[in-house]
Amino acid sequence: MGKTGKKVTIKDVAKAAGVSYATVSRVINEQSVSAEKRARVTHAIRELGYVVNTSARSLAGGNTRIVGVLAPHLGNEYVSQILQGIDTALREHDYDLMLYTTQQRADKEARYTQALANGMIDGVLLLVPFYPDKYLATLRGQRFPHVVIDQNENTGSSPKVTANNYQGAQAATRYLLELGHRRIGFLQGIPEIASTHERFLGYQQVLAEYGLEVDMQLVKEGHFDQQRSFAAATKLLALPEPPTAIFATNDASGIGVLQAARHADVRVPKDLSIIGFDDVPRASHTYPALTTVHQPLIEMGKTAVSLLLHYIAHPERAVQHITFDTHIVVRDTCAPPQIQEVISADN
Repeated sequence: MGKTGKKVTIKDVAKAAGVSYATVSRVINEQSVSAEKRARVTHAIRELGYVVNTSARSLAGGNTRIVGVLAPHLGNEYVSQILQGIDTALREHDYDLMLYTTQQRADKEARYTQALANGMIDGVLLLVPFYPDKYLATLRGQRFPHVVIDQNENTGSSPKVTANNYQGAQAATRYLLELGHRRIGFLQGIPEIASTHERFLGYQQVLAEYGLEVDMQLVKEGHFDQQRSFAAATKLLALPEPPTAIFATNDASGIGVLQAARHADVRVPKDLSIIGFDDVPRASHTYPALTTVHQPLIEMGKTAVSLLLHYIAHPERAVQHITFDTHIVVRDTCAPPQIQEVISADN
């Protein structure tokens, strides 16, 4: 409905602007029109309250100015921070967002991705897809604009934005070793996500640099989940020789470890050091505040949008992979181990 309460058509806009129906259509679909005619059509649309029919625009071959986002869930700050960056960037470029959540199910990922690609969107952002190899080849075959965020796929043929998980895990492990820790627990993430394996490799590599082997007794499944990490940390703290530090590999897991330490009357950082990964807002509000590895989640979301819009405008553009550096944010959950533990480790 227009401002008068009557349904406004494209013909009404053409008449008010004093141009042809085809000219209005070219303006709506962002095709070549003189600046003077574009201004008249835009003014008429605004004055009449005309609402563009995105279905008709899509069928006509024009842009819908809608981007689809496929996310595993909305249940943690890691996802919400990246989505915040996506939403901000889309708003700045006058695009709308269509969000689907998959609950980490392969059937939903493939079905929703195909639905988005066949629907009223110009491109799709795939946020940590669990099973991308099942459908990315189809998107590439269709030359449908897409960008993968914080995940790998086997061919490396899709555009990607991620953080340097390997570098971040190396820095976290080295930081704990330089404090004097030698028994460092490690909470693994979700097996289907590339960052899980990259962070474990970083941990393993730095231990090897210090002449230490991975003690699999100190490696537990945290699944990037607070409750699972609470249970995993409880098992680590109950070992006959518990770790003096735990690399939790994400902040939700780090918070779970803090809870487990509190439950076991283990003092942080005096008896146990903890380091997380992500640097979500909640990490700075825990007590004690969580030392963590920062990855620029909001910036990753914004960059993914920028990359996708380039592919929408230039579908033949070469595939680009963008990797952000990480760095440690030192807060209050890490300290040198007790002096007797250092002596024991050195001996």
